[in-house]
Amino acid sequence: MTTIIKSPCDEGIILAGKSAAPCSRNVGRWVLAATILGSSIALIDGTVVNVALPVLQEALNATVTDVQWIVESYALFLAALILVGGSLGDRLGRRRIFAYGVTLFALASIWCGLSPNVNQLIMARALQGIGGALLVPGSLAIISASFSGDERGKAIGTWSGFTAITSAFGPVLGGWLVENTSWRWIFFINVPLAAIVLFILFWRVPESRDQEARNLDWWGAILVTLGLGVIVFGLIEASTLGLTAPLVLGCLAVGLVILAAFIFVERNSRAPMMPLSLFKSRTFSGANLLTLLLYFALSGVFFFFPFNLIQVQGYSATAAGAAFLPFILLIFILSRWSGSLVSRYGAKKPLIIGPAIASVGFILFALPEIITSYWTSFFPAILVLGFGMAISVAPLTTTVMNAVTVQQAGVASGINNAVSRTAGLLAIAISSIFVSNAFNRSLDRRLEVIDLPLQAQQFLAKERIKLAGAAIPPGLSAEVSSQVKSAIALSFIDGFRLVMWIAVGLALLSAIVSLLTIKDRSKT
Repeated sequence: MTTIIKSPCDEGIILAGKSAAPCSRNVGRWVLAATILGSSIALIDGTVVNVALPVLQEALNATVTDVQWIVESYALFLAALILVGGSLGDRLGRRRIFAYGVTLFALASIWCGLSPNVNQLIMARALQGIGGALLVPGSLAIISASFSGDERGKAIGTWSGFTAITSAFGPVLGGWLVENTSWRWIFFINVPLAAIVLFILFWRVPESRDQEARNLDWWGAILVTLGLGVIVFGLIEASTLGLTAPLVLGCLAVGLVILAAFIFVERNSRAPMMPLSLFKSRTFSGANLLTLLLYFALSGVFFFFPFNLIQVQGYSATAAGAAFLPFILLIFILSRWSGSLVSRYGAKKPLIIGPAIASVGFILFALPEIITSYWTSFFPAILVLGFGMAISVAPLTTTVMNAVTVQQAGVASGINNAVSRTAGLLAIAISSIFVSNAFNRSLDRRLEVIDLPLQAQQFLAKERIKLAGAAIPPGLSAEVSSQVKSAIALSFIDGFRLVMWIAVGLALLSAIVSLLTIKDRSKT
C-alpha cells in the first residue's frame, strides 16, 4: 500500500487461525524470524517506492500517469487478492503459500530492477502485487498456527514491533539507495532478504493448514480485480482526458457493473470471499467506512508528499525519506497506550478524537509554501497527524474484532485490511485528478504574467503532465527561467493544498461516521 503504516487490521488476522501444536521455543524463534523478514520485504518495498517516485519519474521520463500506475498496479492486485491469498494458505498450506508469495515477490523485484522502461516496471509491479497478496496474510497466519495462548500474544507483539521498525527505516534506506546508488537497488534489495526467508522457512518452520477450509471464491476474486482495475484505469485517465471523456465515463460505468456482479456473486456464493452478512452489523459497517475515508485521506497525502519535498522543496531522497520518521515512530511508541484507551473509554471516543486530531495535521500540511525550515513547517504537521493516527489505529482494529464472533474474526479482519488497501488504491487515482486540474489552472494563471515565446509555451504544454517534474523550456533568460520554475513549483503546491483540504474533510467525516455508527460493548 502506499500508506506508510500497516493496515488497521493486520494483527487481527491471527484470530482466524486454529492453532496447531505449539512450537518449541527454539522453533518459535525461527518462525518469528521468517515471518518478520517476510513481512519486511513487502513493508520496505511499499515505503521505499513512495520515496523513489520523483526519481523514477525523472530517470524513466515518466508522466504522472505512469508514476501512478507504478503504485496502482501493485496496489490493485494486493487489495483484490489478499483475501484469496489468506484462503489459499488455509487450504493448501500456510508455509507453502507464504513461500510462493516470497518467491514471486523476489522474481518480480528482479524484473522491476532490470526494467528498461516504465511499461515493464508497471507490469513487474503488478506481479509484485500478486506475490504480496500471497505473502502479506501468510506471516500472521503462520504465527497463529505456531503459537497458542499467551505465547501467541508475545509473538504478535514481537512481530509488530520489528515490522514497525522496518516501516520506520524503510524510507530512509530507500532514499539513501536512490541517492547514492541507483533506483534499481530499491528492488534488488528484496532478493537477498527473500533468499534468507525461504531458507529459514524450509529448514525450521512447520507446515500447517485448516482441514475445514472452504472452497476458494475464484469468481469473486476475478470480478473484484476486474471491477477495481477498470475503475482505476478510468480515474487515472481522467486526470488527462477529463471526467466527461467517453473513455472515462465508459470505464466507470463498466467497472461499477462488474462490481455489482461481484456483490451478486458474494450474496449467492456458498463460500464467499467477502460474506455480506458481516455488514449487517452497524458497528462493523461503520468501522469499515471509517477505514475507507481515513486511509483514503492518508494515502493521498503520502503519495504526493515526496514530490513536494524533492521536486518543489529541493530535498534529497534521503532527507525526504527521513521526513517520515517522526510519524512512524510516534505510532510505534504510542501503540500500547492507544490500545489501552479502548478498555478505559471504549472505542467510540478514540475513533472520534483520533480522526479529528488527524484533520488538524492535514490542515498544517496545507499551510507551507516554499519552506525554509522543516522543523517549523512540515514537522508539526507530521507530529499532529501521527498523534491522531496513533489514537485511531488500535481502537479501529479492536472495533472490527469486537463487532463479529470469534469464528468470523479472520474474515472480518481480512476484509478491513482489504478495505484500507482499496482506499489507498482509489485515493491515488482520484486525488491525482484534483491535483492535475488545480495545477493546470494555477499554472495558466501564473504564466499569463510571464512573457514567454510561443516555442516555450508549446514546450510547457507537453511537460505539464509531469506536474512538479516539468522541465524548464530551453533558451530562456535566467530571470524568465526562474519565474517559470517558481510558477511550476507554486502551482504544484496549490494542487497539493487542495488534496490536503480534501483530506481534512474526509478525516472529519470519518469522525462523524464513528459518532453515528460505532457502539461500545456491543456485538451488533
